[in-house]
Amino acid sequence: MVKQADRRKQTIQLLLSSTKSLIQQKGCHAVTMKDIMDVSGLSKGAIFHYVNSKDEIFAWVLQERLEETNEQFMDEVERGERNFEGPMRRIAGRLSVLEDPQDVTNKVLMYLLGKEEDPAVAEALKQFYARSVELSKQWIVTGQQHGVIPDSINADQTAEMFVLLSFGLRIRSSLSDLPTTFGTDSFTTFLFRMLHH
Repeated sequence: MVKQADRRKQTIQLLLSSTKSLIQQKGCHAVTMKDIMDVSGLSKGAIFHYVNSKDEIFAWVLQERLEETNEQFMDEVERGERNFEGPMRRIAGRLSVLEDPQDVTNKVLMYLLGKEEDPAVAEALKQFYARSVELSKQWIVTGQQHGVIPDSINADQTAEMFVLLSFGLRIRSSLSDLPTTFGTDSFTTFLFRMLHH
């Protein structure tokens, strides 16, 4: 028998995977709740049991990527030696998507930023930003606790700077054909230099 929590998790995963697939095919603006119902096979009632709008599902797409990155980082910390390289490589490996205009999370972020006058969207964006800063700070503090990031690094400021740069790279990804001198490789090098002994 499937437990309620497992059913909830399966339904949310189905909603997310269906929505991401639709965004890749049609773009955020063209996706409708009917599309999501058709692709997921879920009824309107089943979907609205969890969310009030497609924008809420889009916000979950952002959160999901963030939590996946955090999980990978923490897994690396727990199973690895006490070093800087492994966990930072996990984060650095995920940075390339910041510059990918086809990445679903970049598309969703740009879409939601265009709807920030909607109070629910504004709140979702604030939560995403706050969670991004919180996790970035957690990564820095974890590194400091393991003696691989100097205690002299201000975790609060560095975490927020990391998120601001990440958001900037995401937004720039949607602007086509801009000449750039600072990309994810530069960002990674900058982070390594800043956080490493």
